[in-house]
Amino acid sequence: MAYDEPAYRRRDGETDSTDATTRMSRGYGQPETGYRPEGSHRREEQYAPQYATTAETRVPDYAEAPRVTQAALDDAFDDPAHGEVGRDRMAVHFLWEFVLLLAAGGLGYLLYASQRDAVTGAALDQLLVQGAALGLLALGAAATLRTAAPNLAIGPVAVASALHFAENGDTGVLQAAGVALVVGLVGGLLLALLVVGFHVPGWAASLAAALGVIVYIQLRPGPVDVQGDYDPTRHAVYLFGGFAALTIIGGLLGLIKNVRRTVGRFRPVGDPADRRGVGGAVVTAGAIVFSSVLAVGAGVLIASGNDTPVVPSVGLEWTGLALGAALVGGTSAYGRRGGVLGTLLAVAVLTMFLRYQDLEGWDISTYATAAVAVAGGLVVTRLVETFGRPAPAADTQWTEPPAATTWQAPPAEPGPAPRTDPWDSSRWGS
Repeated sequence: MAYDEPAYRRRDGETDSTDATTRMSRGYGQPETGYRPEGSHRREEQYAPQYATTAETRVPDYAEAPRVTQAALDDAFDDPAHGEVGRDRMAVHFLWEFVLLLAAGGLGYLLYASQRDAVTGAALDQLLVQGAALGLLALGAAATLRTAAPNLAIGPVAVASALHFAENGDTGVLQAAGVALVVGLVGGLLLALLVVGFHVPGWAASLAAALGVIVYIQLRPGPVDVQGDYDPTRHAVYLFGGFAALTIIGGLLGLIKNVRRTVGRFRPVGDPADRRGVGGAVVTAGAIVFSSVLAVGAGVLIASGNDTPVVPSVGLEWTGLALGAALVGGTSAYGRRGGVLGTLLAVAVLTMFLRYQDLEGWDISTYATAAVAVAGGLVVTRLVETFGRPAPAADTQWTEPPAATTWQAPPAEPGPAPRTDPWDSSRWGS
């Protein structure tokens, strides 16, 4: 056969430079499968694609991202400058309000058992009017305390309003009270502009306002008889009920975390001289104006709810009683925090105590009662601030997801079976 001729025979040690693929493409032969000796297979490298990745083409692995609770998502949108992240704990407020409820019930029973005439009939109506007057002042004090700008001028404003109503009550209730309300509204706006415009402490600015109002009070040489015949005891239940409704509604709204944080935005969390933003300024200004209007209403009830003339006084005793009732009720002296029924119950306790000590003939100064109430309220503030802070739970903290990892290609599929060179010399011999 021609292939066996020496001219065409492959010499020992020589290799054919043309590989099998080239020979097959030229038609020299096709791969054969029937004559492959064992161990003659030549494995080819399997093709495994590699994809180059850069920082721009990295795909983050979200499978390992931590799960975040809904509470943590809500807290993530809170302004960190507002203070602690999370919802305040209210258990301390509810427990303390239960104690106040027991105290109010005990005093009421004591009054009914020893001085039954003082809590029945016309005497009860007069007691409710006095409670409404003190309650309006305490509500104004609580509102400004929660906005971290206590208004110390509410007592002098109430006395000045009572003097004005006593002098001009014969002109009509609406006219006399209306003029006092307008003056109180304008004065509250000026005080609010001073506090939020210059961002100064509310107690300092309101103290200056109180001193100015005291000058007006000192222009009266003596007690002033009440002119007119308006008798608020005819609406005693509605007056006290209105105060109670305002207090409860305000307390329930304060349970909402967003409302609670908005009301307390003026409360400093760092440098107290730093401005706390427009939102905090608007809320604080509204609370100051609101407290001034309530003080005018309380003055009208003080003048018309008593059978005795209105005695000119500096009015700071009323400020002390109002602040004491608000603090004892659970409103924090630092702002923001407060309960639901605390102010209402504290007003009830103070009102009944003042009536009881008057009936018993105890010579206790109103300033002494106010001082004890404020001091006790400061102790309550420490309890509220200690046990009312948000609980430091791990599931309420926001955790950043892990950094993006480099994407890697999936493992390559197995390639085709290895193919043997049909012209391998080992198959045909030399």
